[in-house]
Amino acid sequence: MNASRAKTFVFTGWHMLAVMVLFFGTIISVNFYMAYNATRSWSGLVAQNTYIASQQFNGKAAEARILTASGVTGKLLINGSAIRYEISHPAEGPVEASELTLKFKRPVGEHQDFELRLTPVAKGVFTTSHQLLPGQWIVDASAARNGKRILHEAQRISILGGQQ
Repeated sequence: MNASRAKTFVFTGWHMLAVMVLFFGTIISVNFYMAYNATRSWSGLVAQNTYIASQQFNGKAAEARILTASGVTGKLLINGSAIRYEISHPAEGPVEASELTLKFKRPVGEHQDFELRLTPVAKGVFTTSHQLLPGQWIVDASAARNGKRILHEAQRISILGGQQ
């Protein structure tokens, strides 16, 4: 008796090609996905000199803890080109400050960054006029009284049609 065997699977060059395409296709797809997410979520915050920034970190962290503990907060209001910033304390109300500076920075890139010095109009209230381009901004507010910083806050805002 002559029994014929059923043909078993044979791994060919086409199978190897399919394995390689699937393997490298998966790796390349994941890399493109991760690169896309990295470019869409990068904050853009970079220190000019990381060594000096690391040396100043503890001092800046201590100052931030002191300023946070003081309870002084700020509120940014933008309506068209009118920019208003109010400094207050929850228990004491408006806080007197001699100067206020707002640094507007784009999350990515520096070519549109600028700084504004606001004019005091009342106790704890500062105003200025400046047209902001639409999009995302990081606003770094710094207020001082008699040369000593009393407020330092940063917030991310979105400008749509001249409104915050």
